[in-house]
Amino acid sequence: MRLNDLIQQASTLDDNVVAVATAANLEVLEAVSMAIEHDMASFRLYDNEHKLKEMMVMHFPHLLKHPKVFRHHVKNDQQAAIEAVRSVRLNEANVLMKGHIPTAVILKAVLNPDFGLRTGSVLSHVAAFEINGYDRLIFVTDAAMNIAPDLAQKVQIIQNAVKVAHGVGVLNPIVAPLTAVEIVNPAMQPTLDAASLVVMNTRGQITGCVIDGPVALDNAISVEAAHHKGLTGQYAGQADILLVPNIEAGNILYKSLVYFARAKVGAVIVGAKAPIVLTSRSDSAESKLNSLALAICSVEQ
Repeated sequence: MRLNDLIQQASTLDDNVVAVATAANLEVLEAVSMAIEHDMASFRLYDNEHKLKEMMVMHFPHLLKHPKVFRHHVKNDQQAAIEAVRSVRLNEANVLMKGHIPTAVILKAVLNPDFGLRTGSVLSHVAAFEINGYDRLIFVTDAAMNIAPDLAQKVQIIQNAVKVAHGVGVLNPIVAPLTAVEIVNPAMQPTLDAASLVVMNTRGQITGCVIDGPVALDNAISVEAAHHKGLTGQYAGQADILLVPNIEAGNILYKSLVYFARAKVGAVIVGAKAPIVLTSRSDSAESKLNSLALAICSVEQ
């Protein structure tokens, strides 16, 4: 499976509407244009009308009167975030996308108790990586939202990631709770959590996946490395979802894959009323399109 497969899959799904907070940005509008070209969704664009229209006239004139593009005037970033979130809350859109806006501004609107998108579940970040040499997408969670999740939070983070995996067609993903070693060490809390997650999975408390750990990164994603270490279990080296122990590990792994491995990525925030495309303002249009496709596929779950 490749990220292009997600784009094709998203193109087959009907009636998806994406609300974009602060859309007057070249990379954002390019991603919107590419998504429109693939017939992935309709778009509600929130930004200063003059600025948005001027940018479209100069760079994307085909979007000006496109039947799947709707412009909505707002005064500033805060209002753009509020109106985009409110459109999802009112079921006018079923995906929220962060445009050229600070993450803190849009998350403040998402978490607003009056009109936000909280459901009572943990919000978590799920990234899908296309890495050279791998015949499958590798999911990494949580590299952006939860700082130091406890066991209960890790359960919900796994459940969120499993829903995303199901949405893209990985029906029984293998989850690897990453640690530094493969043994349970009372001095290393992540190994204790990993062992508990395995037991919860085998007893049916966490379903829709197989959890195998504790396990170090090499043995989670390399069959050869796992065999060298004497790990010959059915799932050794075949992880689909990598559960990181904390946000530092997740952030380093995420950026190492992007900058060292040149991996392609799409990412989404899940656990809210709707999937949230929360890419960096510096991300390419291609990454934003991949994230849109991942979010639209996740809607089905």
